This record gives sequence, structure tokens and C-alpha cells, in this order.
Amino acid sequence: MAVTDEAILQIKEMILSGELKPGDRLPPEKLLSESLGLSRSSMREAVKALEVIRVLDVRRGDGTYVTSLEPRLLLEAMSFVIDLQDDSSILELFAVRRILEPAAVALAAAHVTASDIADLRTQLAAVDESSSVEDLVAHDLNFHGLIASAAGNAYLTSLIDSLSSRTVRARIWRGLTQENSVPRTLGEHHAIVDALERGDAALARALTIVHISGVEQWLTDAVHALSAPESLRLDVSRAVKSSPTEELPAAPVR
Repeated sequence: MAVTDEAILQIKEMILSGELKPGDRLPPEKLLSESLGLSRSSMREAVKALEVIRVLDVRRGDGTYVTSLEPRLLLEAMSFVIDLQDDSSILELFAVRRILEPAAVALAAAHVTASDIADLRTQLAAVDESSSVEDLVAHDLNFHGLIASAAGNAYLTSLIDSLSSRTVRARIWRGLTQENSVPRTLGEHHAIVDALERGDAALARALTIVHISGVEQWLTDAVHALSAPESLRLDVSRAVKSSPTEELPAAPVR
């Protein structure tokens, strides 16, 4: 199990056991990470992930709080998980990306210009491991879009852009929860650009297959792990019932 996943599960157990109740403020990051035996970086990523799904509310300059844990709030934020459980189309989209994007990269290797390579390297230089997940996903979309454009086929570019835009939520969730996904992704992007710059279509194609397959495999594992939506609803119900919430204001929807 990834360290970040372990941190998420430990915070979840604190909520389900009643140790943390709706509206409670979490202990400072240093104290919490030490008490759970986890690194501060893992704890930080866990808090970020739980903020995205509305379990935690990070108030800048104030602290991190458990939200109201209202089922409406949690299930709204977890809509992408429900999408994965009820509809396998997201997996089919990644399968199509795995077919089309390596072909686009191979085409790009034959047509890419020095200016195209410079644009791709500028994209890579604008992000690093300290960048926000949202910025990294925006970089990922732009990166693949630039390569598709360099292939010189407008219809292929439009199709790839359409497919990529529909996989954003899955890519954000992977960036938040899978350990080392960010440095691995950026490293793969650098390798693809290097292959394009050398005009090595076969290598660029192979690297792109590996790159997209990694996300596809993570998503397949996530779908299998989330195969019991009723248990998710039970966990939410238990968390809400662990403490009365009538006097607590609903967490702001951002």
C-alpha cells in the first residue's frame, strides 16, 4: 500500500472511531504525522486528497478541520468514483488513448521542429514536484496537446484533445494519491521529448505506450478496489453518526 493511502486510511479510522468528529480541528501536521508514524510529506498529501473529496477543510492561516461530513457533500465530491463504479467508459477512453497517442507521437517524430521541441521543454521547465496537482495536470494536457499538434493531422489532434479532457479527474486523483506519480510522470515526459528531438519514432512511440499504460493500470486497480459502493455509503453513514451534527454549520462548498 502506498504511504499516502495508509495516511488517508488512518485519518479515516480516526473519524469513524469518533476520535475526530465533524467540525473538529486536526492536530498540527508535525504532531499528527508523528502520532501516526508517518512522514510529514505523506500526511500533507493525504490531507490534500481528503480536502478534494470534502472530508477535510483546509483553512489557510487557521488550520485543517473535519467537514460536516454530510452525505450530500461527500457523495457530490465523490461523483467521479461513482462514475468509475457504474460506468467503465473511462477505462475505454484510456484504452483508445493508448492506441492513438503513440501513433501521434510517431508521426510527430517525423514532423517536429526545433520550435516544437523548445515549446515542449518550456512546458517541462514550468513544473516540478512542488507544483500543485492542478498545475501538473494542466501541464500534462498541454504537453500531449503540443505533441498531437506536431503530428500535423488536425483531426487526430482534435480527437486526442477531446479524449484527454474527459480523463482530467482521474489524472488529478492519481496525482494526489499514488506515491511518486509526479516525478515518474515528469521523467517519462522528458524521455519522450528526448526521443522526439532525436527523431527516434520507434522509441518515442514505445515510451508513450508505457506512459499511458501506467495511468491505465492504476485506474484499473482503482476500479477494482472501489467495487463495493454500498460499503462506501456505510462508512459515510457511520462517520456522520459518530457525533451529532445539528449545531455544526455545513462546510462551504468551494
